[in-house]
Amino acid sequence: MTIEKSMEAAPDRAGLAIRSLTGKGRVHLCNARIPVALMTAPRLEGGVSDRDGALLVDLVLQDDAIADIALAGVLAVDGAVHVIDLAGRHVWPLLLDVHAHLDKGHMVDRAPDSGGTHAGARAATTADRLAHWSREDVAARMEFGLETAYAHGVAAIRTHLDSHEGQAHITWAAYQKAAARWSSRIALQAVALVPLDVYASGHGRDLADLVADGGGLMGGVTRASGGTHGGLDDMEGLLDILFRLASERDLDIDLHVDESATGDSLPAIARATMRYGYEGRVTCGHCCSLALLEEEALGERLALLAQAGINIVTLPTVNMYLQDRQQLRTPRWRGVAPVKELRAAGIRVAVAGDNCRDTFYAYGDHDMLDTWRQAVKILHLDHPHGDAATLAATVPAAMMGQEAGLIAVGRKADLMILNAWTMSQVLARPQSDRSIIRRGASANVALPSYQLLGQA
Repeated sequence: MTIEKSMEAAPDRAGLAIRSLTGKGRVHLCNARIPVALMTAPRLEGGVSDRDGALLVDLVLQDDAIADIALAGVLAVDGAVHVIDLAGRHVWPLLLDVHAHLDKGHMVDRAPDSGGTHAGARAATTADRLAHWSREDVAARMEFGLETAYAHGVAAIRTHLDSHEGQAHITWAAYQKAAARWSSRIALQAVALVPLDVYASGHGRDLADLVADGGGLMGGVTRASGGTHGGLDDMEGLLDILFRLASERDLDIDLHVDESATGDSLPAIARATMRYGYEGRVTCGHCCSLALLEEEALGERLALLAQAGINIVTLPTVNMYLQDRQQLRTPRWRGVAPVKELRAAGIRVAVAGDNCRDTFYAYGDHDMLDTWRQAVKILHLDHPHGDAATLAATVPAAMMGQEAGLIAVGRKADLMILNAWTMSQVLARPQSDRSIIRRGASANVALPSYQLLGQA
């Protein structure tokens, strides 16, 4: 036998069987390897997890839901059941992206060059918005992003929407149509995104009403707009305006905070959260400047955030792209939040994708498994991996109030099956050959072609 012949892959019978699932009838998935942190079931006592914290189990699917979970080999197999032996492959729930920008996505090829800096990205986005962001343009790019996320196995997305005066109604109308169209496939939430001082302008109350009508969240970025309605000298006062508008409409809040090395808005946000009784209802993304605090100051800051119940979202791929970028100089700092310290302080932390092929991040593909794989390496969430997988699954699900990101009896059979048998293998390859199951049925679809964007 030649070497070439001996290395030919055996037929992927499991893969063929998975692709035949219809979401109807009873299916027995044998020998699924699931990270314990991504699963809950009453009959797993006595199971011995592998070195990566995963258990070998059997899953029973009934129509669109998970009907039973037990240690591998325990469940009796009914002769009428469709049996698929996964032979120890990793099985994960579908993942969630709790911080995205669907309205900005996929315009990098036409926008002015940003230089890869934060200031350049803002200027280039403004130029592109003024030139192109009609309802049709925003809708088309959102649709492309959603089709891409769906193909990769994303269960839910929270997207921030640029909501400047003159643009807000256009973008929110496009979003609401997309949310209705995708409601049975990807759960969507939207957040208004404007500089914080915009809420002190005449546009502020109109925007709050628009968000409430759209079932969204209040949000913004803690920097000044450069407009005529004040700066950020009175952070407490501006936060009071934001929290009053939110509390009058019973809306949660999600902010872009301290993305630069010099930002220090978190203490004021934490105090406002407690002042308005919003504990557990405020999410802060980025929070990069926390990484530059001395240990004692960081400890005090984390205690305040924990007391206020602030949720934190880290966006490592985008922050490492933007932070400390200078021509002819290699960046000196990583620009990511201190995730390990935040989690140790009892603060809920998620990983998310943020921007995708726009002026704030020229790369990406709306793939939360890829985002999580990069985050593990960037943030050293390994040796051991522990419950790191929850940062893209159960944690963002809790932030979004979604029943997703967990494999459990009674939950929808929304799964991704990987051609990987260890966590090292999950992390080593992009898992582009993953199999997606949504509500018990095979949901493998091709990624949309860039030609659909019509920007060539």
